[in-house]
Amino acid sequence: MLLFVLVTWQVVVRGPWWRADVRLDRAVVGAGPSWLTEFLADLGNTQVALPVLAAAVAYALWRRLRAAPLAAAGAMVAVPLVVVPLKTWIDRPAPLDAALSGYFPSGHTATAAVAYGGAALLLRACGHRRWPVPVAGVLTGITGIGLVLRGYHWPLDVVGSVCLSVVLLGPLWWLSRRGRRPR
Repeated sequence: MLLFVLVTWQVVVRGPWWRADVRLDRAVVGAGPSWLTEFLADLGNTQVALPVLAAAVAYALWRRLRAAPLAAAGAMVAVPLVVVPLKTWIDRPAPLDAALSGYFPSGHTATAAVAYGGAALLLRACGHRRWPVPVAGVLTGITGIGLVLRGYHWPLDVVGSVCLSVVLLGPLWWLSRRGRRPR
């Protein structure tokens, strides 16, 4: 949460991190094949990320978990409830068009992080300990990279959303660490 507050503060006051963010963005936007960067950015769309979380919720329910699937769904519901007011309040302009605003934090990154992270934590609670969390991290990371390389978001938009998502996933993380309890 502290890192999210620091990133948000730097964006709002246009501090040194903001200046570095603008320089980094200018250096990388447009890099990479457009078909690939668009595909990566699209991993943060609700049409892609939500079915992954829904499948994990269904699997966890089938495995007789109750609280963890509810926490995962609650975290996903919280994404627009938290992100949209922040976008309106901060009103950061778009990387490629200053006439557009409302870009911090990145909703696509938050959607990816909560959906893939939530799915991973549910799978972890079901006994899959090794692979889900690293896979979720990679999917969230490449989504953020795609968003920045396409010019859809500034790098700090992505970093801020990841930090925010960690907070939103906190209750689910706690429940997934408890593991499956017999009824």
